[in-house]
Amino acid sequence: MDILLTAAGSYGDVAPYTGLGARLRAEGHAVALAAPESFGPLVTAAGLEFRPLPVDPRAPADGRSSLLAKAAAFVDRLGDGLADAAAPGADLLLFSATTAPLGRHLAEAMGVPGLDVPLQPVAPTREFPPVVGGVRSLGGWGNRAAGALARHAVDRLHADAARRLRARLGLPARPRRAQRRLRERAGAPALHGFSPVLLPRPADWPEELAVVGNWWPHEPAGGGLPAEVEDFLQAGPPPVFVGFGSMAAGEGERLGDLVARALRRAGVRGVLQSGWAGLTAGGDDLLTVGELPHALLLPRTAAVVHHSGAGTAAAGLRAGVPAVPVPVLADQPFWAARLARTGAATAPVPFAELSADRLAGALREVLREPAYRARARAAAGAMAREDGAARVAEAVAEFGSTC
Repeated sequence: MDILLTAAGSYGDVAPYTGLGARLRAEGHAVALAAPESFGPLVTAAGLEFRPLPVDPRAPADGRSSLLAKAAAFVDRLGDGLADAAAPGADLLLFSATTAPLGRHLAEAMGVPGLDVPLQPVAPTREFPPVVGGVRSLGGWGNRAAGALARHAVDRLHADAARRLRARLGLPARPRRAQRRLRERAGAPALHGFSPVLLPRPADWPEELAVVGNWWPHEPAGGGLPAEVEDFLQAGPPPVFVGFGSMAAGEGERLGDLVARALRRAGVRGVLQSGWAGLTAGGDDLLTVGELPHALLLPRTAAVVHHSGAGTAAAGLRAGVPAVPVPVLADQPFWAARLARTGAATAPVPFAELSADRLAGALREVLREPAYRARARAAAGAMAREDGAARVAEAVAEFGSTC
């Protein structure tokens, strides 16, 4: 089949789909991945056709009103970009959480099936509140009501773009509530790409919503770490990995100094991933790196300090390495709390409360208490038995048999 994967957002929102796409290509499908323009090299390196989306996840925003305006502008450009990406046609569309609300209109216009493959739970449940709504449970009824409100907010955010997209595609206008009801009545399936080790499937979800395990960024066969990194790893005891991904843009100098002081107070070496913050620090006991495969680097570290994005939190567990979660915003407090609940991480240290002393204390705790590493290794063993990409490939094969 000709398959179009669609994903938009930061590195953690896009990179896992390169691995999923490569798996589908290995099954004999022709696979294209539509993603923001900056991810072109990442996509083509996985052997996939790249179709650029005219959205920039790194566009700055200051304050809540600017953040909402940025989200609205992102969604507005995304609709046209998805339509252009789908113009060559496809037999099946696969949607991330960010592309699904608009992508479903494409599937309708093209007359082809669409399958949701999100990296986060998006359906309401009694078991926890929405992933972007904080970590405090509101009780069963409250959690489910909050989840429904969050979904309504997503529909509202996409309403104008959806209206314009349907007009461009020649589809009749349809109120967003009617669109949601049609989808719910159809029992549309979704395969969630996170591990039940980190978040078990909610018992009150309908049966068509599955949790299948992670799919991971594509890793070229025979790849390795740069010589500079290998030399550093072999020059002393395992270091602590520190990275904030797409968070804290422009705060690299301040964060680098804070992290360097914390690592030295804890008596450990460190590998600092620059990320969008531009994190950097100097010294014989510290190494600053760019984007590196987590699968190759993290298993060789003593612990990881990260912002608790869904992908990084899962990658640390997969490596069997304990963590100090430092969530910043959005779904990160949710995943940080889930990580701590596994026993493989300390209590979260909110980014707004981060200090050298507090980080050093958390590092001493996670490194000196062997239970953290034991639980991380147990989680890694369970995750090694999961294959989310294979589950998606099976579902795709079922779609193919009905086409």
